[in-house]
Amino acid sequence: MIRIAKIMIPYGHQTIDQKDIKSVLDVLKSDWLTQGPKVLEFEKALAKYCGAKYAVCVCNGTAALHLAYLAAGIKKGDEIITTPNTFVATANMLLAIGAKPVFAEIRLDTYNLDENQIEKLINKKTKAIAPIHFAGQPSDLAKIKKIAKKYRLLVIEDACHALGAKYQGSKIGDCRYSDLAVFSFHPVKTMTTGEGGAILTNNKKLYNRLILSRNHGIYKDKKGKNVMTTFGFNYRLNDLACALGISQLKKINQIIAKKRQIVGWYQQELKNIKEIILPKELKDNYSSWHLYVVLVNKRYRDALAKFLKKQGIGVNFHYPAVYRHPYYQKLGLGKINLKNAEFYDKMTLTLPVPPQLTKKQVKYIVKQIKFFLAMYDNSRSGKTIF
Repeated sequence: MIRIAKIMIPYGHQTIDQKDIKSVLDVLKSDWLTQGPKVLEFEKALAKYCGAKYAVCVCNGTAALHLAYLAAGIKKGDEIITTPNTFVATANMLLAIGAKPVFAEIRLDTYNLDENQIEKLINKKTKAIAPIHFAGQPSDLAKIKKIAKKYRLLVIEDACHALGAKYQGSKIGDCRYSDLAVFSFHPVKTMTTGEGGAILTNNKKLYNRLILSRNHGIYKDKKGKNVMTTFGFNYRLNDLACALGISQLKKINQIIAKKRQIVGWYQQELKNIKEIILPKELKDNYSSWHLYVVLVNKRYRDALAKFLKKQGIGVNFHYPAVYRHPYYQKLGLGKINLKNAEFYDKMTLTLPVPPQLTKKQVKYIVKQIKFFLAMYDNSRSGKTIF
């Protein structure tokens, strides 16, 4: 038996330094812990960074999706075309408002929504297209926007993986090809506010709806009184989180550069392993590499994941197809069979790519992968390596 390593390399991890800590401590010493000046400061900084007119910060990425759908006017009975290769929140928030997610096939180069499969799913109930920029690599937004314009549909980007990524030279979140773009600031994302999310848009009407919906549907009139004009939620993000976000945003380009370097190491070390298919970065894309996902021959995938975890390497699976979850099966939304999504589902494996990862650690991870693949077929019982 191989002894389990004492180290633990997580698949993702926040990057916090003393400047981040000081920014939060300064707020703790101030008069405002929530609903204070740091919220607007963070929103302005985020909008400027992405190149959008407006940003609305909320308590998490799921809340951001919920408000984006509501602001877009999505309602009960509407259909939204999206990808099955995403975290369930993308589709769950459609269910929350009574809409129906319609899952389209994925591409096998980026694992994003296949834009060539969208049109055949459009009908009178279709109101929007909701692509996700999986793992930090942008979807083909120009083609998606062209389809949306033809059928008068909205485009709502789930950009939770892709802050700092670029498509055709423009930042994801600038809403050049979409009506709304949604971000998450969970600790495993490229930058974090602890928990948190945001919606970006260039449409002032959508912005105003988002601002109202975030705060119970209430605004202050000229006399300073609270007036509720629509139904809303308490989805606010506090000043502590926003202070951290402001500090994190200042170094996001350096974090992405480090993650891209790590991906380069992986690509070099793994390129000749026949049992593994590596992700590709398309020429129009500049990926933020939130995740580094490889495809492993399904014969080995689950056993390899188990083995790597025993060696202190935190691998993960992003994602089981949404329509395969038991809840979606019960709803009758799983009665589809998307060939590429099924192929991907059986082979996907996420390797660590936190910005703290060293070249030595990457070599260790790859060494363990090669060792496993060399030994697996020679060990019928599996006892030698498990």
